[in-house]
Amino acid sequence: MDKTKGMLTVFFDDPFWVGVFELTENGRLSAAKITFGAEPKDSEVWEFVLKHYYELKFSPAVEAKQKRTAENPKRRQRNARKELGNTGIGTKSQQALKLMQEQNKTERRQITKEQRETEKQRRFELRQQKRREKHKGH
Repeated sequence: MDKTKGMLTVFFDDPFWVGVFELTENGRLSAAKITFGAEPKDSEVWEFVLKHYYELKFSPAVEAKQKRTAENPKRRQRNARKELGNTGIGTKSQQALKLMQEQNKTERRQITKEQRETEKQRRFELRQQKRREKHKGH
């Protein structure tokens, strides 16, 4: 049985308001972070989710334990109230975001290294060409 659970947490991370999308599929958690800037209204958050959800870049999935929820309505209400009062992001989400950040960092380093090498090769070829032109007439 496949279960998918999505959760959005909006909190103030000085100096901006930040939203963290957590997506749990088959016991694996992925996260995406979005910076809102000024405090977003509920309608702005809902509009963002509707328009830009599929543009989000989720982190690679990490293992996450799924909690078994009780079907008692009072307990569900209590848990919902507790979740609303919960601030910050979960540690699994932080790990997922950190993993995504590290992957982006290594990709960026690799791209800049390649650009540096191509620039170095271009300059070398330019110097060689200038040397050949100097000795062309002799």
